[in-house]
Amino acid sequence: MSDLRALSEGELEVTGRLVAASNGTFVGQVVQGSLATECVYKPVRGERPLWDFPDGTLAAREYAAYLVSEAAGWHVVPPTVLRDGPFGVGMVQEWVDVDVDAPQVAVVPADETPDGWFAVVDAVDLDDRPVTLLHRDTPDLRTMALFDAVVNNADRKGGHLLPSDGRVRGCDHGLTFHEEPKLRTVLWGWSGDVLEPGERSRLETLRADVTSGPLCDALADLLAVDERRALTRRIDQLLTSGRMPDPGDRWPTIPWPPL
Repeated sequence: MSDLRALSEGELEVTGRLVAASNGTFVGQVVQGSLATECVYKPVRGERPLWDFPDGTLAAREYAAYLVSEAAGWHVVPPTVLRDGPFGVGMVQEWVDVDVDAPQVAVVPADETPDGWFAVVDAVDLDDRPVTLLHRDTPDLRTMALFDAVVNNADRKGGHLLPSDGRVRGCDHGLTFHEEPKLRTVLWGWSGDVLEPGERSRLETLRADVTSGPLCDALADLLAVDERRALTRRIDQLLTSGRMPDPGDRWPTIPWPPL
């Protein structure tokens, strides 16, 4: 049984709640026969109103983010579906057991950036000591940064990066696909870098898929017309510039808290 089929068709049982989450977020499992898949469940009714995103749309945005990731061949979002559950319709996503010994973002004393890491921003800690926010320099994170630019992720914190089994995936994609520029991320290490040929190729394929075919039809049920048009514009802008996104002079460009 595929992950998506299990998530879609299995009986969803809630076993706990993530109390630190800003919206109603539950842990559980989907069970079908003798098979069980651990999952995260975010019902629409548990979403808190936001001033800049329409009410009751975050679950759909999480599912749309998964569809875009898969269509582009990035595979940076765990298997995700939109389905009914004990507390109503919501996003259900496969649980990822995170390798706590492989952090992707860190804060270190200033001027102590190790090899293989990018310095993102300098700051001071609670004791007024100079520190630097870093992230790793890896292909997985570069792919995540490009994905975030496409979906206009307004909340890429370090805690939303999930290292597991030698790869990195991302979670918490409810604040995506806004029609206005809202990219806020800790992954600015490749800012302004020229796109690699493989990255351009995936963007070109995605550009075709979001304007016609199954992905286009699926997104029409999940996002507003203006949001879908903005998605196409962002892909076009990346292809035209030929470069990874740059924070420019927008503010803020790093989410809070960053970790």
